[in-house]
Amino acid sequence: MVVMDEDTCMVDVAKFFLDFTVKESCGKCTFCRLGTKRMWEILDRFTKGEATLEDLERLEKLAHQVKAGSLCGLGQTAPNPVLTTLRYFRDEYLAHIEGKCPAKVCKPLIRYVIIADKCTGCTACARFCPAKAISGERLKPHVIDQEACIRCGTCYEVCRFNAIEILTGRDE
Repeated sequence: MVVMDEDTCMVDVAKFFLDFTVKESCGKCTFCRLGTKRMWEILDRFTKGEATLEDLERLEKLAHQVKAGSLCGLGQTAPNPVLTTLRYFRDEYLAHIEGKCPAKVCKPLIRYVIIADKCTGCTACARFCPAKAISGERLKPHVIDQEACIRCGTCYEVCRFNAIEILTGRDE
């Protein structure tokens, strides 16, 4: 049983399940061996914010072809998570094309920002940041170096003042 909520990125879920089938394919038939790999590559572009509308069309077409052309049950069912998420959560795929992950899960599409008005300068975020990407003086607002940030979320978790926001999208 898999339990998901509004904090689950459906594009990432489809990629997760497809990753399994790519690794488990015996390689006998081309649809399963290459088709699932190409589908995973397209999903990877989505989670990085690099996908286009053409990728969306290509993904859906390829999913149907893999389902119809595979010889075994693995290949025939491999596209199901993709087809289901496309059917019920197409808006999430479209958001990823725009560079946004609505669930704020896909690391290349999010960034953590300290809101100066809320930051008390307690230094908790800086002390726990594994990348040492946060700087600032004690009792003064801190700043996150976006180039150094690994988007692990530790700063967000340890901040007791809700001074850190997760932004999604290229322009926010």
